[in-house]
Amino acid sequence: MTPLALSIAVGDYDRTRPIASGAVRIDGVDPLVLLLSPEEIFFRAFRSQDFDVCELSLSSYCIRVAAGDCPYVGVPAFLSRAFRHNGLYVRTDRVKTPQDLKGRKVGVPEYQITANVWARAMLQEDYGVEPSDILWVRGGISEPGRPERVTVKLPADVHIEDAPEGTTISSLLAAGEIDGFMAQRQPALALSGHPHVGRLFADPAVTAKDYFARTKMFPIMHLLGVRRSLVDKHPWLPSALLKAFTLAKEMALAALAETGTNKATLPFIEKNLEEARALMGNDFWPYGVAANRANLDTFLHHHHAQGLSPRRLAVEELFHPSTCESFKS
Repeated sequence: MTPLALSIAVGDYDRTRPIASGAVRIDGVDPLVLLLSPEEIFFRAFRSQDFDVCELSLSSYCIRVAAGDCPYVGVPAFLSRAFRHNGLYVRTDRVKTPQDLKGRKVGVPEYQITANVWARAMLQEDYGVEPSDILWVRGGISEPGRPERVTVKLPADVHIEDAPEGTTISSLLAAGEIDGFMAQRQPALALSGHPHVGRLFADPAVTAKDYFARTKMFPIMHLLGVRRSLVDKHPWLPSALLKAFTLAKEMALAALAETGTNKATLPFIEKNLEEARALMGNDFWPYGVAANRANLDTFLHHHHAQGLSPRRLAVEELFHPSTCESFKS
């Protein structure tokens, strides 16, 4: 069989580099791997379907699945996961606790991004702050004029407005025109020492560990997608991709555990790894449907409750059937 030539666009992570380097081969595939920023991948994937296989925003993907027009089929390789407590910044001269966000203005780059779905869910469940309690201001983090990448229709009690022309949510926070900032990245002024801007949670790692201990949720951000037209012609492809990306992730985790030389430019890796395993188990970044069903169910509940998907999706709707179960040797 002639290998299938495919373009594969993913972020540059330790868990994807074995695919990019060729250390892990994808059965039946001759890949052209593009290591791009998630923002570029998502924009190009949902606007013009530029890639055969690519990393996808979980929220944007769910919106398109619910609408019945998604050009990609999901594979449960979760290339990005993150606790979202570190993505909340506030005017510290006005906001001291999460409950202080009620009645305030909070900037977002897009309302529907996955990071913000999880952050709103956390604020609602843990602190009683409803999405309707906040006036949302949409704008670019550091560049003006960022639109929603997919069309959303929000509930009538959720109010969102665009940032003034030429402004960003970072600049609005610095000027005191908004009270908070919720995004997947830091505001542009986070490292500049602004006297009245800081994190909502003083130690987000401690807060996130408590969150996991109570909920067992390690929020899923991104999944892998493969062009639907390709899957129709090659139904073996989703399973081949899941197999290869799972092996690549396992290689990355094994490299972190090597104590002779650090594989990342960061001290104390072994201590962080030990702490993560003690709290979350040895397989703290699982792929596959079975190990992530509760996580996905929680996300789908909030995605629908926040008005982003018009109906409550089922987990199985997100993935090709061949990837929902795996063989055992």
